Amino acid sequence: MSRKSLLASLIVAAFFVIADASLGQDFGSQKQQNWHQWRGPDANGFAPTGNPPTEWSETKNVKWKVPIAGKGSASPIVWGDRIYLMTAIPAAQAEPEPQASVFNSLQVMGQQGPPRGGPPRRGGAPAATVPHKFDVLCIDRRTGRTIWQKTAREGVPHEGHHPTSTFASASPVTNGKNLFVSFGSRGIHAFDMDGNKKWEKDLGQMKTRNAFGEGASPALYENRLVVPWDHESGSFIVVFDATTGEEKWRKPREEVTTWATPLVVPYEGRVQVITSGMTRVRSYDLETGEVIWECGGQGPNPIPSPVLLDDKVIVMTGFQRFAAYSIPLSSKGDITGTEKIAWKIADGTPYVSSPLLYDGILYFTKERNNLLTSMNARTGEVLISQKRLPDVSSFYASPVGAAGKVYFPSREGATVVLKHGPETEMTVLANNKLDGAIDASPAIVGREMIIRTDTHLYCIAETP
Repeated sequence: MSRKSLLASLIVAAFFVIADASLGQDFGSQKQQNWHQWRGPDANGFAPTGNPPTEWSETKNVKWKVPIAGKGSASPIVWGDRIYLMTAIPAAQAEPEPQASVFNSLQVMGQQGPPRGGPPRRGGAPAATVPHKFDVLCIDRRTGRTIWQKTAREGVPHEGHHPTSTFASASPVTNGKNLFVSFGSRGIHAFDMDGNKKWEKDLGQMKTRNAFGEGASPALYENRLVVPWDHESGSFIVVFDATTGEEKWRKPREEVTTWATPLVVPYEGRVQVITSGMTRVRSYDLETGEVIWECGGQGPNPIPSPVLLDDKVIVMTGFQRFAAYSIPLSSKGDITGTEKIAWKIADGTPYVSSPLLYDGILYFTKERNNLLTSMNARTGEVLISQKRLPDVSSFYASPVGAAGKVYFPSREGATVVLKHGPETEMTVLANNKLDGAIDASPAIVGREMIIRTDTHLYCIAETP
């Protein structure tokens, strides 16, 4: 290579290094203005720059409302003026997917959840018999218009799902350059922001406990995409290069079906991937897959996502046994039953929804019902103990918070709004009703809240 060519190559290389560093720094600030992943900017349900309305209805403070084809309980994410969400659309000639009513769903899940051990019972909906399109949508946040809609995969699902679930339950994630979606057994897919597919991976077919379906969302940290793959046979966790799709590492897990989304956090020079499991929560080194620490004792069927406060991670379960543990990131090895655990409680924790962490206060509801608990997340002190939220009964969607308010969206389509704070009494600010059930967790960006019901997508904002 000539000296001139070499100099030109070095200049180009230096440009891309600087550009990548600039994008990395820019992403850190931009994510606080967006809702780029499951549970928002910091994966805890809190919108640091948000201030959506306190009150709304079908006729008040609805900027727009659009129907969404198919079924999906995946939560929407937002980057800039675009909303991204996922749906599974059965063929036109298909019968509607079986959907339980709110009250039937409680009966179905209440006493027929996955057992603690032994072979799985087949308790989900019957396997689909018609092709489905597994679609990704990009919607204009200003108007509700669909900018693009792409089919990631098409085919007949190999097994069914719980009557209250869907074939599109995992939420997408983005870094503002690319969009990553997991349809589970229908593949992991990467798109650019204009809907052009960059790569895809087929990890095989999950066999979920009781055929309840799939739902853990992927997690993204810098250029690493983390995909959990816990099911009834051959569970593992895998990490991909987000740009190329190259598999960086894969570690087997002694676990069965789990629906929890991982939390990825840096700590003292290492990045930890924290994943709940049926038998224990584990922390993996993002670069190597080495298990840094692990802790059992939380209980079966973990669905709530972990949240981070300072140098501790808080994990929860709420099926058959209630538990919340605060675990220091400095832990090493197996800390089950040791004094390393900062605090723990044994009642009132959620089964399906994830907790909200807002300025050091945790908010959550018991199992899937309307009993609210709030607590000091640093000390474990309970502030409000299992107070009943009014005019709602069941929760799958996770609470969100912003501007001194906490929002609890319910399966009845009502969202209870509470005053945020360390008070020991619950202050209700509003109870807002929309048509349809809310199973997907809302997204908050600026003065808007994006809510997905079982049939429509809403943009809630102050309107004249």
